[in-house]
This record gives sequence, structure tokens and C-alpha cells, in this order.
Amino acid sequence: MADKKRVRFCDINPVTYAISVKKEIAKRHIENARSSERFATARCEEKLPVVLSHKSNILIKTGKGVDPVLQQNKVVNLKIASEPMNGLVIHPGETFSFFKLTGKITPKKGYKAGRVIQGGKLVPDVGGGLCNLANTIHLLVLDSPLDVTEFHTHSDALAPDHGKRVPMSAGTSVGYNYVDFRFKNNTDQDFQLLIWFDEERMYGELRCEKEIPLAYEIVEEDHHFEKEGEDYYRVSKIYRDVKDKSTGAFVRRDLIWDNRSKVMFDPSEIPADQIRGVAFPVPWADGEGGAPRQERTHGF
Repeated sequence: MADKKRVRFCDINPVTYAISVKKEIAKRHIENARSSERFATARCEEKLPVVLSHKSNILIKTGKGVDPVLQQNKVVNLKIASEPMNGLVIHPGETFSFFKLTGKITPKKGYKAGRVIQGGKLVPDVGGGLCNLANTIHLLVLDSPLDVTEFHTHSDALAPDHGKRVPMSAGTSVGYNYVDFRFKNNTDQDFQLLIWFDEERMYGELRCEKEIPLAYEIVEEDHHFEKEGEDYYRVSKIYRDVKDKSTGAFVRRDLIWDNRSKVMFDPSEIPADQIRGVAFPVPWADGEGGAPRQERTHGF
């Protein structure tokens, strides 16, 4: 008789899951207390002179099954969480920690229910949507010599693509406080993070004191979708290419993410010609269950 698959304590029921979460939070508090790491906390209104990287993304996602109320709540959450990060200066030797800056995510601070991933599903919970902020900061850091020291992933297919595909447009995961996003300034100069909003978009900017001799580019290869059982997955490899600015000479390629992300939106929104391993025509190729195939574009 085959051995039964071992069930993790956290997966037994909601109570054991909550216990496991509290344990991990306590462990991270202990680790932080024992650590000699210097965390960045100082903010400055005066902007550093060199703009190293600039990013923006749409605040309100649309598509089948996307709750507009949760999207509006997400915007509220993003603005609260970004407040201690706007103008943050990361001095040489200091580490940026997402949750050392935000603290605990609670309704008392104004956080509302947004979309979070639990058990492989999108569900409403307090503070949902903060991964958007973490991902934007991650993209800024990937355009710099700063060293990412903690990075967790979730699905890179939370909503349908619109416009040109942007590699790493999603996928950075954060959850108080043990699923953190961190990077360290191992350079000899200050860096500064700026976050701001208008009615439609969130903007992020990374500044520094002097020009950087290297150029960075995010490259995605072999992007497609695959079906496995009843589920669909976005599949790709995402790299960072580093080049010398003055000569254009290639320095190195870093693998950031070997991406296999479960599609969390209605699969009828996937362009049919981007799915491998499925006999055509798929049900929505001629418009059934979604927009006509030729009206779709790939990207974010």
C-alpha cells in the first residue's frame, strides 16, 4: 500500500494555519531583534540628484471577476503603506525592509480588504494589494547595483494582460512580517526611494548621488501559457542583463525567476495563440467566453 501523503500542520484546518502564521511572525521578530542589520528609516524631502530608475503601473485592474470595490480598497492600502517609504534614504550598509517600515497591517491604521492569495485562490483580506507596491520597488531595485537579499514570489498572472508585456509586472509577494521584501545598499553612496500617485497610476522612482557605470535590463524568454489539468500557468524565464554603459559590453546575465505562475483570472482572457499543449481551436478562440482573439494584446 502506498504511503499517504504527509499533511503539513498548517494545512490541517484554519486554526492550525493561524497558529503557524503566528509562529512565523514571532520567529521573524526574534530574528530581527538578534540581527545586527541596520535598517533604513530616515526620510528626506530633498531629492537626490540622479534619477536611476522610474516605474509606474495602473492602480485599478479590470477583467472578469475583478471586484471594483476591492480594487479601490487596494489603492487605499497602497497609499498608507507607501507613506513611510516616500523619500526614504538608504545609506551605505543599510537594508530596506518592507515590513520594518509599514509595521503590522491592521484596520486601525486604515487598511481595508483587498485581494490576497490564500490556498491558491484570490480572496479578500485586510491589506490586500500591497504586493503591487513591493513589486514596483523590486523593479526599481533591479535597475540598480543594490542587492536583493529577500524575495518571495506568488502568481505572475493575477489579471489579464493589457498592452505590451512587462516582465516582472507582478509576482513579488509580501505578507506580514515573515514574507518580506528586502534589499541592501552595499555601495559607497546614498540611494533614495520615491513613491507617489495620481488618479490612475502609482509611480516609483529610485535616485542616487552619482551616476552608475552599469546599465540593467530585464529580459523575458520563452513566454507562454500551459494547461495542466483544469488549470493554466504562465511560463517564462526572467533574467537581468548587466552591461557597461560606456562601452555597451555585456557584463553578466542573472536569472531572477524561473516563472511558472498559476493563472488566477478567467482563462478565456488568455490569447489562444499563446497557449501550448492545447489542441486548437480552444473554446474562446472565436470569441466565446471572452473578447475576440484578434482584440487581445499581450502585456500589462
